[in-house]
Amino acid sequence: MRRLCIASLAVSAMAVVGMAATPSVTFHKDVQPILQNHCQACHRPGEVAPMSLLTYQLTRPWAKSIRQAVLTKKMPPWFADPHYGKFSNDRSLTQADIDTLVAWVDAGAPEGNPQDAPAPRKWVEGWDAGKPDLIVEAPVPFNVPATGVLPYQWVIVPTNLKEDKWVVSAEVRPGDRSVIHHIVVSIREAGNTWMADKKPGEYFAGDLGIERGGKLAGSPETMGTYFAQYEPGSTMKPADPHFATLLKAGSDIVFQIHYTPNGKATTDQVKIGFIFSDRPPDMKYLAVNAMNPTFVIPPGAQNYKVEASATLNFDGDLVSLYPHAHLRGKAYEFRAVYPTGEEETLLKCDYNFDWQLTYILDKPKPMPKGTKIVVTAWYDNSANNLRNPDPTKAVHWGEQSSDEMMIATATFRVPNKPAERASK
Repeated sequence: MRRLCIASLAVSAMAVVGMAATPSVTFHKDVQPILQNHCQACHRPGEVAPMSLLTYQLTRPWAKSIRQAVLTKKMPPWFADPHYGKFSNDRSLTQADIDTLVAWVDAGAPEGNPQDAPAPRKWVEGWDAGKPDLIVEAPVPFNVPATGVLPYQWVIVPTNLKEDKWVVSAEVRPGDRSVIHHIVVSIREAGNTWMADKKPGEYFAGDLGIERGGKLAGSPETMGTYFAQYEPGSTMKPADPHFATLLKAGSDIVFQIHYTPNGKATTDQVKIGFIFSDRPPDMKYLAVNAMNPTFVIPPGAQNYKVEASATLNFDGDLVSLYPHAHLRGKAYEFRAVYPTGEEETLLKCDYNFDWQLTYILDKPKPMPKGTKIVVTAWYDNSANNLRNPDPTKAVHWGEQSSDEMMIATATFRVPNKPAERASK
């Protein structure tokens, strides 16, 4: 009996030693680095997330919510199938990161030693890309009502530039993200008569310029040049002096804004921040759009497929992919069909209306002239889609969120030579 007791005590002592040897998970040592790398870009003051995760004191009240969000992979928002492509802005957590966050919450969310904390990340207040060299802002706020359906709003703002500038970063910032579906920025160069009848600085209503059936309402040659955009979940590419876009002296900025009232009246004042390079770049970006405005999604359809494609008329390096849809958007697939006939899947992703992500390749992918970018989108117009405004109606192309869109953009880098038509 005595020997049994001694043996039991020895086993218990070994267990205690083993437990003591297991390092505990703490906020500063283990959790804070994960938040810095994957969460704080959105979860800090002035950004899109509803709470800040910069400090222990701010994070601790949300511990159980964090546990649930990472276990269900609701956060961080990232929808790409990991079997296709690798992306530099992949915000998804590794299983080790998820296990660490769950273990921290299950242990009571201990703070630990503040001296274990990593150095705080340096954020530029109000900007993701860095301090702008020029900020162009709508001169007055727009009053967004609590309810209703708003047509697209436009406002023209002069840059007042006296000389040409090479832009290496153009970051679009809304005043109130909660009512923004998207913002598209175009450049109207001096002498362009596009919207010449509109007074700069005043908001006016208008459409996208694409009618149902795919017909352009105006000639692309007479319209402004697409420059930048904002949508929920936007991420900024780091400024690179080797890649820039020419912004000519005397140009105007044209903001197109899609507001979606959310039950609370508010105001919004959009702006764009430019970072300039002091030398011409080696490369430039070209955007290739594959779109299909001719679809009709039947009532109740759970997995309706829409396809589009665009063929490159240049040699270039693919750098990013961007899918766009509205409330019924379900999934997207991008494929490259090369001139040899070989096919490659570039991206498969779920689509989430609340987080309209751009997928930036970790390494640019060379593609020869004649490559076809083939895009397939799927839509859920059934009652199972809780975001569906009305599953009993057929759905067409349209500008409001209750309508649908099928637009996919592939962005390429090419040598900086005279502009060419991006696709045919």
